[in-house]
Amino acid sequence: MLAQLAAIPATIGSGVAKMSRARFRTFAGLFIAAVTLCGCVPAAVRLAAADPADPTARAAATGYRSTIAPYTRLRPAAPSAWRPQNERVTPAPKPDR
Repeated sequence: MLAQLAAIPATIGSGVAKMSRARFRTFAGLFIAAVTLCGCVPAAVRLAAADPADPTARAAATGYRSTIAPYTRLRPAAPSAWRPQNERVTPAPKPDR
């Protein structure tokens, strides 16, 4: 019984080691393929438009539009009594039935 208990971790350990080696080989192969293929990439192609980093490049004209154009200043306003203002905005009383 003790021999079987000792054999189980050894068996599992060898299987894990084989899987680890296989994964390492796979990743190493993919890495080498990627590094090799990086040399096959063509050189950067110049853009059809002007280079944005060029300070002498022409750009489209910009215009100014105010974001608060319809705003009109309401201050300073003369203070008035609150009772007449309240009476102007209160709804009309309903007639009794």
